[in-house]
Amino acid sequence: MLEVQNLTKRYGERAALNGLTLAIPSGQFVALLGPNGAGKSTLFQVLTGLFVADEGEVSVAGESLRRTAVKALKHIGVVFQQMSLDLDLSVRRNLQFHADLHGLPRATAKERIALGCEALGTTADLDRPVRELSGGNRRKVELVRALLHRPAVLLMDEPTVGLDPKSRRDLMAAVRADVAARQTSVLWATHLVEEAEAADRVLVLHKGKLLADGTPKSVAEQLGSAELEEAFIRATA
Repeated sequence: MLEVQNLTKRYGERAALNGLTLAIPSGQFVALLGPNGAGKSTLFQVLTGLFVADEGEVSVAGESLRRTAVKALKHIGVVFQQMSLDLDLSVRRNLQFHADLHGLPRATAKERIALGCEALGTTADLDRPVRELSGGNRRKVELVRALLHRPAVLLMDEPTVGLDPKSRRDLMAAVRADVAARQTSVLWATHLVEEAEAADRVLVLHKGKLLADGTPKSVAEQLGSAELEEAFIRATA
């Protein structure tokens, strides 16, 4: 569902992404594990069309991001690292605005908003301004928003930064549930090894290059250790 081939993005002389190649099939929860500065956010900005790569190709559900960007982007849902809700609008109005941007019929949008908020336990917050919500509940609303148009690919850019343990667990469980229900392809960027260990597959990114790819156990072995955390620290030190 998501293919990246020889992707390179430079800032001056520095390559934030350096010939990156990866592919994610349907129904797979993939953790993109890397330290700060590894290139994770740059990759997400390219995948969402905010940045243009200097070299390489991206395709989403068979659509080229370079040649047919609108068709490719309609298959993507995203939760960015920085919160991107309108603080002064209610949860309902934030979600309805997003549904309108995707051209969802009002009846469909209403149903999906209700179902999404119920699944994530935010129904009681629907008519509250977003600024009144906790960080964990804001993240839940962003996930509901990202899934309203039923994307084939879900991008989560370090979505648990600043969240308490329960909110982190709830968010990951909700994404897992969507993978099980709709065979969504998930790319979850993180620098937390415990989150990567819960994934089906781990990609280790460091200085714009892919160091390892496989199950958490096999990635640890590829990087020369029995434990993923120790292997990750050694490889990216």
